[in-house]
Amino acid sequence: MDQEHEREFVNYIDDDGNEGTLEVLDYFFYNGEEYAVITVVDEEEHEHGEDCDCEQDVFFMKVTQLEDDEVELEPVDDELADKLLEVINNQYTEDGE
Repeated sequence: MDQEHEREFVNYIDDDGNEGTLEVLDYFFYNGEEYAVITVVDEEEHEHGEDCDCEQDVFFMKVTQLEDDEVELEPVDDELADKLLEVINNQYTEDGE
């Protein structure tokens, strides 16, 4: 994924009221819809710095444009996530990354 872009973070509150931070790793389109590749930022578990090649759990969220340049991120179901993983893997394999 493009390492030269500015890192983008999103704060969230889950259904139980817990706060957290997500990092958007990339955006892409599939079947006319925009999706984001997301990872959870856990400062306590990840102390190696931003240049670390450590494995991260990633997941996909659908991006919906709202008013005033705001976006809503919605989780996708497992079946769609599998398709999106295949799409993103193919995209980066073809790009030589």
